[in-house]
Amino acid sequence: MTLRHILPAACALALLTALPALAQSRPPAQIKITNGRTVPLETLEITTTGEQARLVAKLAKPLAPGKSIALKLNKPAGCSYYVLGKFSDESESDNDGIDLCKERSLRLTE
Repeated sequence: MTLRHILPAACALALLTALPALAQSRPPAQIKITNGRTVPLETLEITTTGEQARLVAKLAKPLAPGKSIALKLNKPAGCSYYVLGKFSDESESDNDGIDLCKERSLRLTE
């Protein structure tokens, strides 16, 4: 086998081993939200971080305790996001810098 035959095969093998790492550097198309509290989750927003924050997902209606929903991410960019949830007892859950490239689901708890 010549170098001319080995080089394309080696490049293809290197690309195949890099694909899982590339796939992890993008957020999913949707994310699962679970309300782990005993009160309804009234609102939830997921935005990009930074000075020009952009809304990428929003809860359409309140989420009952113990229930889950999949929210579609609208044009996600990067991995770091800000998540703000507000509950019916007027408490809030805010998380800055959530890595949605690693986290495919979020469970909001006490």
